Amino acid sequence: MEPTDAELARQALAGSQAAYQALVARYASAAVNLAARLVHDRALAEDLAQEAFVRAFARLSTFDPERRFSSWFFQVLHNVAVDFLRRKRIDTVSLDVLQADGYPGPPAARSSSPDAQAEQRSLADALAAALRRIRPEYREAIALKYQQDLGIDEIAGILGLPEGTVKTYLHRGRKELAAILSAEGWKPETGVSETP
Repeated sequence: MEPTDAELARQALAGSQAAYQALVARYASAAVNLAARLVHDRALAEDLAQEAFVRAFARLSTFDPERRFSSWFFQVLHNVAVDFLRRKRIDTVSLDVLQADGYPGPPAARSSSPDAQAEQRSLADALAAALRRIRPEYREAIALKYQQDLGIDEIAGILGLPEGTVKTYLHRGRKELAAILSAEGWKPETGVSETP
């Protein structure tokens, strides 16, 4: 049976390099993807994720095993990214550039028809473009909810916001996405659901 995150954290705190590596392996991809959503630069996102792992393991004694490790770690990552953005004020990069650098973008649903696959890819591209256009705080909440599958309480903890504010960000973000996609001809009957 595979050890839980809490067990791995406890072992890493006791000095186990293997436990440390197992936690990094579990969260590296998600960390880079989330950081890329925040800073719009894949290489920089990798650096920020690495810095977040270093910070997290330097402060591993503050981790509460009663909480989910992912929530605690993503809060550390969020703080690292926000600190960087406050210091550097970087230019934004489109998701098209991220995709050219290897970021796969939103997953396309499998379909037997080439036409359906092309339409799904077009929808994925439209959604990625729409995500670039919404407010950053909405985009971050949506990424945590729908990409990392976190709950409202966990997102609130990561972002340092009340749960009501997170719910508002998610609602307004979905509403903005729907408006942008509708204006571009994507209607619910063509496959757009209420959740991105």
